[in-house]
Amino acid sequence: MALNDRPVISGLKTFNRVLKLMGNRFEITVVGEDESTSLQRIDEAVEEIRRIEALLTTYKESSQTNEINALAGIEPVKVDREVFDLIARSKRISEVTQGAFDITYGSVDKKLWNFDKEMKELPDPETARKMVSLINYRNVILDEKEGTVFLKYPGMRIGFGGIGKGYAAEKAKLLLKEKGVNSGIVNAAGDLSAWGKQPSGNDWTIGIADPNSARHPFSYLSISDLAIATSGNYEKYVMIGGKRYSHTIDPKTGLPVHGIKSVTIICPNAEIADAMATPVMIMGIRVGLDMIDQMKGVACLIVDDNDQIHTSKNINLK
Repeated sequence: MALNDRPVISGLKTFNRVLKLMGNRFEITVVGEDESTSLQRIDEAVEEIRRIEALLTTYKESSQTNEINALAGIEPVKVDREVFDLIARSKRISEVTQGAFDITYGSVDKKLWNFDKEMKELPDPETARKMVSLINYRNVILDEKEGTVFLKYPGMRIGFGGIGKGYAAEKAKLLLKEKGVNSGIVNAAGDLSAWGKQPSGNDWTIGIADPNSARHPFSYLSISDLAIATSGNYEKYVMIGGKRYSHTIDPKTGLPVHGIKSVTIICPNAEIADAMATPVMIMGIRVGLDMIDQMKGVACLIVDDNDQIHTSKNINLK
């Protein structure tokens, strides 16, 4: 993930911890002089991520997300301002991406596509269309004054799988900076936020995963005060009839997208990077890059099914 290019100047060192959070592999790295203080700061970042997980998870009945889903079509749910604001931002991203990003994707039953179990055949397209009928971010009704969230129709569900890891990485970074950590990386299963410099004084060097061999990078970027998120069809998929079907589902059809192996987004904010990677896969190369080129401070790298690389106008690979 990060490489030291020069000898360390001063007494700065890197300290890191790897653990499972939000169902994913997190790695938190901080730069500091004192080991005890640095590890304490990492522990505080871990607690912040766990706090966010408790708010957003759909795996605990007590979470605010589950309360919203349980009362879909029945009544609004008053939520913490933090949750309200994240849902409001998610709706704005849905508008920008023309619905390619949609937190109501949770409305699709896992019986349609379950990538955790072996599937033998494709789901019926008509069944898929019926199941995606509940996916519509416009039917998430927010009451700014009351601080409530209401899902308009019974059976609707929201989920933060497309934005939650990036949000957690961003919040953990902000906490660490507030605690005086001037350099570090929060890596949430490949959605990462880096700030400051390595102990050598150099920027952080980040590898972009090769979609044909995810453990090996095919290119590197030198970054500081930037976030990177990658979405790829190599992460989770099923093979049916000798063809690979990615876990990235088009919310308009309920069927997997094709044509792109991976999308990498680079921008100042990990939440935005996380939220924009999957929509570009869904929108396709031309439309996706056209959208990114209109967004200030956001860059994109795409690897298509033929291993051709496509980039936004403002990216420079080495």
